[in-house]
Amino acid sequence: MTSFISHFRSAWCADAGEARREILAGVVVALALIPEAIGFSIIAGVDPRVGLYASIAIAIVVSLLGGRPAMISAATAAVAVLVTPLVRDHGVDYLFAATILMGLVQIVAGLLRLDLLMQFVSRSVITGFVNALAILIFMAQLPQLTGVTWHTYAMVAAALAIIYLLPRVTKAVPSPLVAIVVLTIVAIWSGMPVRTVGDMGRLPEGLPSLALPQVPLTWETLRIILPFSLTMAAVGLLESMLTAQIVDDMTDTDSDKRRECMGQGGANIAAALVGGMGGCAMIGQSVINVTSGGRKRLSTFVAGAFLLFLLAVLGPVVGRIPMPALVAVMVMVSIGTFSWNSIANLRRHPPTSSVVMLVTVAVVVATRDLAQGVAAGVLLSGIFFAGKVRRMFAVERTDGVPVRYQVRGEIFFASVDRFTRAFVAEAGRAVVIDVSTAHFWDISGVAALDKVVARLRRDGSVVEVIGYDRASADLVDRFALHDKTGVELGLAPH
Repeated sequence: MTSFISHFRSAWCADAGEARREILAGVVVALALIPEAIGFSIIAGVDPRVGLYASIAIAIVVSLLGGRPAMISAATAAVAVLVTPLVRDHGVDYLFAATILMGLVQIVAGLLRLDLLMQFVSRSVITGFVNALAILIFMAQLPQLTGVTWHTYAMVAAALAIIYLLPRVTKAVPSPLVAIVVLTIVAIWSGMPVRTVGDMGRLPEGLPSLALPQVPLTWETLRIILPFSLTMAAVGLLESMLTAQIVDDMTDTDSDKRRECMGQGGANIAAALVGGMGGCAMIGQSVINVTSGGRKRLSTFVAGAFLLFLLAVLGPVVGRIPMPALVAVMVMVSIGTFSWNSIANLRRHPPTSSVVMLVTVAVVVATRDLAQGVAAGVLLSGIFFAGKVRRMFAVERTDGVPVRYQVRGEIFFASVDRFTRAFVAEAGRAVVIDVSTAHFWDISGVAALDKVVARLRRDGSVVEVIGYDRASADLVDRFALHDKTGVELGLAPH
């Protein structure tokens, strides 16, 4: 019992004061989720309740099963844009079936430890991802600021003033929540001509119900939904893993990303079973949650539960929340999300790191696709890394009897050309190639050594290779065509 209580306090809340902060943070997130979920439903071409029900189910289930406390997951644009053709061509039930399969794929990905692929995403790519997302969040607010009256701009300014100035007076209540409540009261009392949440789309009435997708269980159905499910699962996990890393950094805590993969999968299955679309972690709402005081699972659970309460009980009131208040909150999120230090670091960091960051930002903003931007950044990071390691290589020739070549550095696919060009014709002289300070990484390196040995022997030279470390020796023994690495070739005791 003591262990259970300790675990509960650590994961959910430690005391009444922390519980109050977690609950208030979750309330702010729930209010901010409503227009987002409706907007994403419109993008996917489905009824607003599909996005709203998905946000409820995903937030609640992830709070129970996920591996990153305080991170908010719900319906997202990254997944919504992928399913538009599926909904258009086959209907919403195929969307639900694809979402269930998406969840199963994510659970398998967690079991296979695909979360470890995050180790290959550099800090420059993560910074670019964050900056691009901040830009996209800001750009997403622009439609709410065009073709409107001056009242909208005045309310946005007033909300931003509350958000940034109230914490100087008190932090007892999250300032975004105060801004939303105050501006809602003002809008209802004054009747200002501003857009409201209700103008975004019809809010659902009542509670979601459990139902299976009405699709035939055939190979043809699988053929239709599998490509969408795989893409949704990959994009969802990518955004969730990156967001988890960002929340790790914001809270200076670690997370269980394998558990998060499987939690995301379970949440998407649950969303589909209550008539929701797929989703993943949301960096904007996660930033709102953390900056509002959320640190534990309770804030994530409250976000989903309070959203359900709002739609089921307070639907008419929610529909009258002015959009300028929520726009101000998202502007705050975009400002807080952007890594402003990265601008100054453009001059201080290595040029290759800055290029990776800028390319990631440019591709994400241009394509509105986070996956493409991150893929471009990772690919460019790999190319720059290979180029850097390629230069960590040298061959030094010492004339004598025999002629001695001392090889230093890493021999792999990117350095083999320089390796082979470093050896000259020795016209029948004895040659020793000392690789004791080198390492062969792949079959390209072994093939290059084969090429050098064969060329020298054609010229009449007697060639001896010495000094292999254990890993290089194993690789040469398996794949080399020239003499193997036995004792006569001087295997180095590494």
